[in-house]
Amino acid sequence: MELRTILEKHGFHFKKQFGQNFISDGNLLRSIVEASGITKDTTVVEIGCGAGTLTRALAEAAKQVYAFDIDKDLQPVLADTLAGLENVEVIFRDFNKLDLKEFEKEIDEYVVVANLPYYITTPLVTKFLEESEKVQGLSIMVQEEVAERFCAKENTPEYGAITAAIALKGRATIVKRVSRNLFYPRPNVDSAVVKIEFERGRVEVKDENAYRQTVRCAFLNRRKTLENNLVNSFKLIREQAKEILQEAGVEDKARGETLSPERLAKLSDVLLEHGIL
Repeated sequence: MELRTILEKHGFHFKKQFGQNFISDGNLLRSIVEASGITKDTTVVEIGCGAGTLTRALAEAAKQVYAFDIDKDLQPVLADTLAGLENVEVIFRDFNKLDLKEFEKEIDEYVVVANLPYYITTPLVTKFLEESEKVQGLSIMVQEEVAERFCAKENTPEYGAITAAIALKGRATIVKRVSRNLFYPRPNVDSAVVKIEFERGRVEVKDENAYRQTVRCAFLNRRKTLENNLVNSFKLIREQAKEILQEAGVEDKARGETLSPERLAKLSDVLLEHGIL
């Protein structure tokens, strides 16, 4: 039965506030599962499972799927689309409000595979980066513009705080670009599937929290120099800010977007050594 027919059968109405755009194209579903690299030994967490089309494709390839959605009106739809599957647990909760550490006590190491509602993408990725101890990687469908930001290099307009945050924990790659025409209802933008493979310790840094504070400082105001952002963020005198930048090997008048994650890590280490963080 077609997705549209199932939704109509259960009288489901889309809610704009939840950013609901469901995938119905079978080839796209299979390619997302394939790109994620999951096997019969893999535990998967899906956020924003919607009508369950991706959930079903994941369950057929994985060991266990924990599928989260905020909209309880999808319950009869999911009972229909996920019928016969015994390795799926649907959880109607706002994942961004979930105590991730408590949830991870109950499950094995896992990967995230999801067609994310656009409005929660950056907060959700940040949550995994900062709170998770068991996630091994993310394969997520996001707005194409956001995908470019996740994978950007320094000295480009797309490079920003979320890029540097991801780089500390893993490598982000765009594995597939997806036309807006493959969703129901059709969104106003194209999408892309980004795969983030976690490599803990890939950027050497003395303190991860210090790194995060340094990144926030570096991108506090993109128009201002790093020196100015240091002065404003940490209440330093200008000569002290200059000294710290020089010690970190940062050029005079540099802006945050010119610093690689490795250079940001070095700057955070220097700030830590000076007792500023």
